[in-house]
Amino acid sequence: MVMSLTSNTGVTPVESSQTAMAWGPIIGGAVAATGITLILLLLGSGFGLTMVSPWSGESSSAATVGVTAAIWLIVVQWLSSALGGYLTGRLRTKWAAVHTDEVFFRDTAHGFLSWALATILVMGFLASSLTSLAGAGASAVGSAASTATIAGAASSAGSSGESDLSTSYFTDMLLRPERVTAEARTDNAAAASEVSRILLQGAAAGEVAEPDRTYVASIVAARTGLNEQDARARVDTVLGQIEAAKVKAQEAADTARKAAATTALVGAVSLLVGAFIASVAAALGGRQRDEEEDLLLRR
Repeated sequence: MVMSLTSNTGVTPVESSQTAMAWGPIIGGAVAATGITLILLLLGSGFGLTMVSPWSGESSSAATVGVTAAIWLIVVQWLSSALGGYLTGRLRTKWAAVHTDEVFFRDTAHGFLSWALATILVMGFLASSLTSLAGAGASAVGSAASTATIAGAASSAGSSGESDLSTSYFTDMLLRPERVTAEARTDNAAAASEVSRILLQGAAAGEVAEPDRTYVASIVAARTGLNEQDARARVDTVLGQIEAAKVKAQEAADTARKAAATTALVGAVSLLVGAFIASVAAALGGRQRDEEEDLLLRR
């Protein structure tokens, strides 16, 4: 459809109904950028420069992100976006009777669209790796919660088979005989269950109360043949190990959260760099294409 606009001079300019967007160069540049991105990520993964790999299950943990990985991700975006954007600008056909500023805008927009399409394609290829990477922080937090449950997160620990098993381990440490005899091999189920409940209650309250410590020490002394002092020392040692496990798990969760935030920030910066480079490269490629064609026409 053609729309005519009459000016004061009587000239009737004709505006083409064809879209200014050339999808061919955009798709071509995006495919090229995607290929280069996957190659560079695989190369970086091989040299240990990045935590994201094109192959499922080969990505490193988010906690391992560092300066080298951040720099490499930006370099990958820079190189792939520059190539994709430049090809987008050089491959488009010349826009006739279009102002230079409009040509610059269109080339820039084409480069940006090429980058956006390439980003979507890369995200599709790396879906499994990125999902694993995004879940690393949640995994560490889950590990912390599991360790806290081992120490005894009261209400939920009673219904968790894994936490019961872990608590039973600490209980076995408490009830371990000084000497292995026939009598020591008798069933410890009742005592173990009682000690487990005390540990769970103490973890829920934040610490094992002094009366409970004394009672557990008496059970340990009765079941292991230790004297009261040694039994109390064993109780204090095991409770200290449980508390240390809780602290370590909390520190791991904090580290994972910080690493996840760093990963998100690095990813955002690298994408912004890629968008800018692709837009500039497309404008440069388009201008060089027009200059080359004008040079040929003058000859």
